[in-house]
Order: sequence, then C-alpha cells, then structure tokens
Amino acid sequence: MRFELEQRFDTGSAAVIRAYADPDLYTTLVGLPKLGGIEVLDHSATADRAALRVRFAFTGHLPAAVTAVVDPKRLTWVQETDHDLSGGTTTFRLVPDHYADRLTASGTFRVRDAATGSGCTRTISGELKVRAAFVAGKVEQAIVSGLAEYLQAESPAVDRYLGG
Repeated sequence: MRFELEQRFDTGSAAVIRAYADPDLYTTLVGLPKLGGIEVLDHSATADRAALRVRFAFTGHLPAAVTAVVDPKRLTWVQETDHDLSGGTTTFRLVPDHYADRLTASGTFRVRDAATGSGCTRTISGELKVRAAFVAGKVEQAIVSGLAEYLQAESPAVDRYLGG
C-alpha cells in the first residue's frame, strides 16, 4: 500500500528538520495516540546529516480478524532514519522486531516552508506491505490510519518542543 500523509507546523522548516534529527525530541512524544514505547536506540550526527534508530510500538485498536493472526503486543519496530539536514529530506525504513517476514515499510519525509505565511509542512510518502492471508489490507489500513492520527497529534507536540 502506497501512502502519503502531511503534517503542518507553526514553526519554520529549518527548526522542524533539526527537531526530528534530535534524539531529545522523542521522549516528549510519549503518550500520543496509536504509537507508544518510544525509545531512542542510536543517534549519530555531523553538520549536514543525522542518523537515528528509534523503537516504536503500535498501540491502536485492531479488528478481531487481524488479532486472530497478529499479536498486537508484538507490533513493535525500529524506525531507521537518515536525515539530510540541509536538503530537508529524510529517508526511513521500518525494521519489525517481530513478524519481519510479514511487514516491510520505507519511504521519505520532506519538510518545506509554507508557500504563504509562516510555518512549514512535512510530507510523509512511503510504501507499507503486510503479508497476512485474508487480512493484509485491513492491517495496512489500520497501520496507516493509526499513523495519520498519530501525526496529527505529533505536530503540535513538535511545535511545543520548539517553543512555537
């Protein structure tokens, strides 16, 4: 399933780009809907680039047909990101802790200043593939829907982190 989601921020693009490359941001995101267990595992940075490995857990509701084949407590993964700080683009890949044979996801984040006014937008484009007989589409929909809800709550949290 290909997806594209968008976030809007009151803060400018340079600050938002740097925030997502900062491991300190992620502890402030604990408690937002659908995703939990946020833990920074690794971080490295130079003047132009940053790399992060952050563990997440899916905490949203899944239909009974899905939980019949997937244990919700085992829906955890590591998000590996490579941030191009000057270009405003981040590539990401999700590495499942469990069900590695059933889930793959990767894509990009692009941060751009708003065309008019202040603030910026972050566009998340990617591909999510779930391999599970009969329920793959439902699982993909649940994950993307949960991600969209999470991202909507994440934007103001990032603005608060940045003091905006």
